[in-house]
Amino acid sequence: MKLVIAIIQPHKLEDVKAELYKADINLITVSEVLGHGRQMGVTEVYRGVKETGNLLRKVRLEIGVNDTFLQPTIDAIIKGARSSEVGDGKIFVLDMKECIRISSGEKGPVAIG
Repeated sequence: MKLVIAIIQPHKLEDVKAELYKADINLITVSEVLGHGRQMGVTEVYRGVKETGNLLRKVRLEIGVNDTFLQPTIDAIIKGARSSEVGDGKIFVLDMKECIRISSGEKGPVAIG
């Protein structure tokens, strides 16, 4: 079992969801977050003065998957989120020790869905 965490551009969320649904991956958690990568935020000019806002709006996806769904999940996120520009985001894959479905008490891979 794996936990896939993806940080993507907010305007790419619908594209990523569509690609995940095509890959039969329907269980996702979405959060709005702030952060920056190598681009170090944005620079804006306000009344003639340059100001750097160092935190950008991003979307964080968390998806628990069984091992057989790991690569299709990664591929779907990349396909939906990629614009080939700096700031497209990152994908992190973590080992998940346990998953428990609250309603039934099921544990392990069967609890993921």
